[in-house]
Order: sequence, then structure tokens, then C-alpha cells
Amino acid sequence: MQQLSGQTALVTGASRGLGKGIALVLAENGADVVVNYHANAAEAETVRAAIEALGRRCLVVKADVAGADDVRAMFTAIDQQFGRLDILVNNAGTSRSEDIFTTTEDSWDFILDTNLKSMFLCSQAAMFRMRERRYGRIINISSVVGQQGALFGHVHYAATKSAILGFTKTLARTGAPLGITVNAIAPGVIRTELLFQTHGDEGVKKLSDSIPLGLGEPRDVGLAAAFLAGEGGRYLTGICLDVNGGLYMRS
Repeated sequence: MQQLSGQTALVTGASRGLGKGIALVLAENGADVVVNYHANAAEAETVRAAIEALGRRCLVVKADVAGADDVRAMFTAIDQQFGRLDILVNNAGTSRSEDIFTTTEDSWDFILDTNLKSMFLCSQAAMFRMRERRYGRIINISSVVGQQGALFGHVHYAATKSAILGFTKTLARTGAPLGITVNAIAPGVIRTELLFQTHGDEGVKKLSDSIPLGLGEPRDVGLAAAFLAGEGGRYLTGICLDVNGGLYMRS
């Protein structure tokens, strides 16, 4: 599978979890990959090694994608290393096990900055570059909780993941005349470190039992991203792919 050969992809928050799974599948499909991380350099280097083992080039960039200065520096590094950016996957995100009664203003701001402001900053930087080449693929990672609400609080997380869907549709309308498609993926319950950190073993088991196909894997989301980034997504923009194993079924 080399449908993305010659292209460069940036995946934010790619040192583990969903981002790692997406980065590896894009590399399997031929893309060179920029692995963004915030804190864990060792995990990011492990992803780099796996990508390079696939015969692809990889640039690892430490950046807080909720900070404008860090984002500018990251895109400058991409320009210098690759001279192009074809695919942006806005994956960086986090959550906290808090509901409306326990969420503080600081916590609310932190989750919105991490999940939503980062998406704005990276998309803006990417679209300036993609507009020049009249080509680009932007994929925003939302969540099933943005569609149906969160089951155990996470009010700030659900708010950001719902907002991503409106953001995606608006950028899709802006990008279409410029050759840029913008789509979203709404994963369901995926087996990641963050899932177990926020829900615990018992909570994860309850969630898994409620899903017709059980827990998903990061690779499942990566396959959806590769589809949207490749030829199959050529005429798709402004949509949301539900990668949730039947947890939430829309008509």
C-alpha cells in the first residue's frame, strides 16, 4: 500500500495512543511523517524508529500545539526538512474525569486549549501552505462523545469534540475551492493509555460491554485516516467518519 507515496503528513500528539496508530498507518501507505509530541521524547523516538523501519522519513518535533510560538517553530522545521505538507491530522487531545460540578475554570481552559485551540493553530498554519499548492488533506479527530455526550462527566472534553465537528464543516467550505479537503473522524472507545487513565479498568470494561464490536484499536482509526487522506477521500469533505464499532449508529 503506497497510495500516499511522496506525501508528507503531520500527526499531532503522535507519541502514543491514537496518534501513534495513525502515524504508523500513514507511513505504511507511503507517507513521510512528522511526529509531534509534547512531553515524552522516548515514546516519540520509538514511533520514529517504527516509521523509519517501514522505509519512510520521519521528523520528530517537540511542541505544545496549544502555543502559537511552538506551532510556528514546528511548521518552520517542517518547511526546512520536507518543503511541503500534504496531510495534517489534528489528533492532540486530553481529558480529565470531571463533571460540571467538579470542573474548575483552569481545568476548562486547559482542556479547551489542548483539544481545540491547538486545532485552530495547526490548521491555520497548514492551510496557508496548502493554499499555495492548491492541495491538502486535513483530518480532525473528534469523538463519539461529541455526538451523543459523555457517559461519565468529561463535560469539557465533550464540548471540544462537538465543537470540532462545526470547525471541520466550516474549514471544509473554505478549503474546497483551494483544493483542500477537511474531514473528521469520531472514534468510539479505543484501547489507549488515555482511556484507562480516565476511566480505569472497571469503567473500560463497562464501556467495552456496551459496544457491539468491542473495543477498537488505534490502527482502526489510522486506517480511516489513510482512507480520507488517499484517493478514496478525493471527493469527500465536511464529513465525519464514525469509527466506533457500532456504539453509536446514525441514520
